[in-house]
Amino acid sequence: MWYWIVLAITGIISGVLGYFFGKSDTPSLQEKSFEINSLEIKNAKLKSDLETCRKRLDSYTTKTGQLKIDKDLKPSEHASFSFDATGAKAAFGKTIKENDLKLVEGIGPKIEGLFHNFGIKTWKDLSETSADKCQDILDSGGKRYRIHDPASWPMQAKMAYEGHWEQLFEWQEKHRAGKY
Repeated sequence: MWYWIVLAITGIISGVLGYFFGKSDTPSLQEKSFEINSLEIKNAKLKSDLETCRKRLDSYTTKTGQLKIDKDLKPSEHASFSFDATGAKAAFGKTIKENDLKLVEGIGPKIEGLFHNFGIKTWKDLSETSADKCQDILDSGGKRYRIHDPASWPMQAKMAYEGHWEQLFEWQEKHRAGKY
C-alpha cells in the first residue's frame, strides 16, 4: 500500500516540476512582441537603405545606360538629398522644419538640446549615429533620460533626411509613443 502512495506522490511532483520547467522555455507574448518590433525596425532600415541605393544608382546612370562614378567622392557624398517641405507637410499634415530632431518619435525639446550639445544637430548627423552612441548621450543627461529607447532614432532620422515622409509617418503611427 505504501508503495502505491509514494509512487503517486512522486508522479505528481514530477508532473508539476516538468510543467514549470517546460513553461519557462516558451517565450512570452511580450518577448514575441519585442522581437517582432525589432524585426520591423530592421526591415524599415533595410527598405530605406535599398531606396538610397536605388537613388544612387539612378544618379550614376547616364543617358547611354552606363554608370558614371566619381571615385574621388566618399560614399556619403555620392547621394545628396534636399529638404522637401511640401512633401513633409503633405505626409504629416503640419509644417515641418528642416533638421528638427523633434520630428523623430521619442525626441522632445530637452533631448534635442542634449543631442545638440554633442554636435548632433541635423537628421543626417543623427542617422549616422549608432543607437549605442544615442544611449550614451541620453545616459549623460541623467536618470530621467535613461528610460528612453533610441534604437529606432537613427533609422527615423535617415528616413527624414532622405525625404521618405510617408514611410516615416506610417512607421511613427504604428509605433506611436513606444506602444507596439
